[in-house]
Amino acid sequence: MKVAAIVQARMGSTRLPGKVMKDIVGKPMLWHIINRLKKTKLIDSITIATTGKEIDKPILKLAEDLGIDSFAGSEEDVLDRYYQAAKKFGVDVVVRLTADCPLIDPRIIDKVIQRYLKGDCDYAANTLKRTYPDGLDVEVFSYMALEKAWKEAKWASEREHGTPYIWKNPDKFMLANVENSVNYSHLRWVVDEKEDLEFVRQVYGHLYREGGLFYMEDVLDLLRKYPHLKQINQGIATNEGYAKSLRKDRMVK
Repeated sequence: MKVAAIVQARMGSTRLPGKVMKDIVGKPMLWHIINRLKKTKLIDSITIATTGKEIDKPILKLAEDLGIDSFAGSEEDVLDRYYQAAKKFGVDVVVRLTADCPLIDPRIIDKVIQRYLKGDCDYAANTLKRTYPDGLDVEVFSYMALEKAWKEAKWASEREHGTPYIWKNPDKFMLANVENSVNYSHLRWVVDEKEDLEFVRQVYGHLYREGGLFYMEDVLDLLRKYPHLKQINQGIATNEGYAKSLRKDRMVK
């Protein structure tokens, strides 16, 4: 059984263009995400899923430089991009991650994978009920669940955001959620705006050491020591991209 992380990444962000390749302590943001994924214990392979647009060529080049798989697919239909990437590389279990989460924690990724591997669900995540900081999101699901969603999802929001068809249909899929013992869902560690990038740069400036790794607990300790850091990106709406998709939703199939 092949467990593969598929990371969706593109340069065409409307709020922070080119964010996935923005510099953090001398390396592109996407480089740090891949570096952190390589420290997981339960992932067999990593694939970058981007688009075929010219602007996204640097993403394909970075994947090549790092010796990992890449796939260029649809820009708008992220569900199709995931399905085609998983199909191409013979993936049995998909670990879905996004390229705007440079603080993603390999221990938490493994915890969600472990929950999925219990065998009583089609989809496991830490996002159905949020208790982790925004930016530590992990979704794990079977290739069969992905294929079913790919065949049946008809709304633009379901296809643009990859997994809504799965988690909106608990009558069709067995769902499981991983919760933290303390609720940190009010913390914002995702990169959508320039203030988010500044926050992450500050965190890396304090904690990053070449060859080493820091975890959620290290960031929480840092924020206790320097609580002013949380103010850098305070007040930004969560999941604005998905909310925007819902406002202009339409049937596409």
